[in-house]
Amino acid sequence: MSGHSKWNNIKRKKEKTDAAKAKIFTKMGREISVIVKQGGPNPQENSRLKDAIAKAKAANVPNDNIERIIKKAAGESGGNEYEELTYEGYGPSGIAVVVETLTDNRNRTAGDIRHYFDKCGGNLGQSGSVMFMFERKGIIEIEGEGHNEDEVMEAALEAGADDFSFDGDVFEIVTDPNSLGTVRDALEEKGYSFLSAEVQFVPNTTTEITDPEAAEKMEKLIDMLEDNDDVQNIWHNWEMPEE
Repeated sequence: MSGHSKWNNIKRKKEKTDAAKAKIFTKMGREISVIVKQGGPNPQENSRLKDAIAKAKAANVPNDNIERIIKKAAGESGGNEYEELTYEGYGPSGIAVVVETLTDNRNRTAGDIRHYFDKCGGNLGQSGSVMFMFERKGIIEIEGEGHNEDEVMEAALEAGADDFSFDGDVFEIVTDPNSLGTVRDALEEKGYSFLSAEVQFVPNTTTEITDPEAAEKMEKLIDMLEDNDDVQNIWHNWEMPEE
């Protein structure tokens, strides 16, 4: 099995303030609401909803909040109609960036995202301009403490995982994106809980930034994107330095 995961530092790891957590809860609530309206409120019949609920729980969104959002979305007619849009571009030092959004105003969202890229020394590209550098994979992360590596690996492979790695702190289990829910459910039945379980855009290769000023601009770009209410996920191929 692979050693240190090549995409281990791709998603930004940082302490979330209460305000940042509230923003995450709001964004996940919007995602769940849209999925309920598209496919119904029953997670057993709506696999995307089941995945979104698991993702929300991994982010410590309270069960009461999740149930309230589902009930509200199931009973709503009309209201804001959100569409899922994906933007691609290059950050400082040619870092490839993919931004997933849910928006009720595509002109506002496109304008905001273009502004962020321009301000931070990057540029927004056309559809397909960087997506070829990424591959969709199901990624499940389990806290390493209290678990035996061989036992977790055996459980993961029996559940249908494609790959497994452990960096000393976190077990990372890789699945086909369409098998994420099946593998997650099988591990959950064996008593495992998750730091995260979601489909990610994983870069085929990563890029380092050697210029401190460019690194600072890339940090700023990520911060600006994270702070935008329309942005759901940010994926990039920056090999971030160990903190």
